[in-house]
Amino acid sequence: MLYNIKIISIALSFLFVVYLLAQMFVPTNIGTDAIEVEIPEGASFREAMDILQGKNLIRDKNIFIILGRLTGMDRKIRAGYYAFWGYMSPYQVYKRFSEGRIIEFEVTINEGDSLLEIKQKLASKKIITQEIFDRLSTDKDFLKSLNIDAPSLEGYLYPDTYKFPKGAKASNVIKIMVNRLRQQYTDDLKERMREIGWNENEVLTLASIIEREAVVEKERAIISGVYHNRLKAGMPLQADPTAVYGIKSYKEKIYRKDLLRPTAYNTYIVKGLPPGPIASPSIQSIRAALYPANIPYYYFVSRNDGTHIFSKTLAEHNRAIRLVQGG
Repeated sequence: MLYNIKIISIALSFLFVVYLLAQMFVPTNIGTDAIEVEIPEGASFREAMDILQGKNLIRDKNIFIILGRLTGMDRKIRAGYYAFWGYMSPYQVYKRFSEGRIIEFEVTINEGDSLLEIKQKLASKKIITQEIFDRLSTDKDFLKSLNIDAPSLEGYLYPDTYKFPKGAKASNVIKIMVNRLRQQYTDDLKERMREIGWNENEVLTLASIIEREAVVEKERAIISGVYHNRLKAGMPLQADPTAVYGIKSYKEKIYRKDLLRPTAYNTYIVKGLPPGPIASPSIQSIRAALYPANIPYYYFVSRNDGTHIFSKTLAEHNRAIRLVQGG
């Protein structure tokens, strides 16, 4: 009798192991088209397993619930969209889920990109629609929640490469980009800002102009010095990129008529800094804005090779213009 019970126990154990292996490792043909599954924010581990079983990606959810408890995975699930395809076993499905391999979209914001370029990039990657981006970028309450005292998000979305999960809230995407700027804007830079009597918007505004003007790294601080000198002297900045801000892409050629167009940002028309940044500045340009070179120059003109000729007087500047124009 005892012998028979032992045989039955072994047989049952064997059948259980076979069942367990079949439930975990026998693949299911999901198909060539990927199945996307959303695990919503705040879902419990059990609810996540319900969703996977409901999509026929796993067979016996209880096995994976137990596995999740044993491994601690049930306390650290990642919400988002997951993609599954081909011949995948339930364990492979579970492994992809446990590793948090959600669908993400990568986007690169370049130094000097304006809201126009950033909006187009985010929309093309299906991260934020242009309509929602336009609304949030000038929403006063939203800007206030981010501690931004400026006309828009311009200059506050830090240039970097980001990965955003599919389905991410537009406001969260923007917060991540603003927080990246604040991480770069360290305490020593804030201290320097207070030292020269500027605020964050003023620093980012000048930094954005420097970003558009400087091509050669060593000239950033010199260009900053020119603008600081002009501000102290009460001279208009006469920064070409400000003349076309909000009118056309900075990549387009700037004509004399652009310099004469009356806008709030055109520093040929208005004295001092414009109301806000004109692009997303790099940390190098932010530092240059805060630490201008101690130079005697008030003018500069491009040599058309990325470098500039700097001048002390208008007469010198005019000679430099004739020189680069071949006159």
